[in-house]
Amino acid sequence: MRIRLTLFTVSALLFVGGIGFVVAGARALRRPAASEAAALTPVGSVRQIMRGIVDPAATTVFGAVSTTVTAAGVEEKAPATAAEWDAVADSAAALAEAGNLLVGSRVVDQGEWTTISRRMVDAGRKALVAAEAKNAADVFASGEVIYETCDTCHSKYRRTE
Repeated sequence: MRIRLTLFTVSALLFVGGIGFVVAGARALRRPAASEAAALTPVGSVRQIMRGIVDPAATTVFGAVSTTVTAAGVEEKAPATAAEWDAVADSAAALAEAGNLLVGSRVVDQGEWTTISRRMVDAGRKALVAAEAKNAADVFASGEVIYETCDTCHSKYRRTE
């Protein structure tokens, strides 16, 4: 009987100790490592992100789908090949990721800057989903969301050159 009690006690202690290691391991996984924090140190300025990522990507999305009405008739423009759709999707992804860059360590203020940057992520994601679905109407609609996001930010934060 005494051996059973000893074995039960040892088993219970091992079980509780195992649970403790699992909890400690889970807590350690939630904290970013110091090397990850160092990897997120900004290199480019907001202006460089705008000129190098946002402007070219937005231009591609804006120009991907259009309707032109002339005396000769209506001309619809939309990506026709897989490569053209991929270019639009790549640009939409770049817009979303630029929003993530702007939310990161380039925060101007904790209020609107972060909110607007997150809207850019959402707008880019909407364009990406539309491009991946090869849906010209949704790509066109996403252009309005992207424009409104950019306009809102520029009305408050854009610096003149």
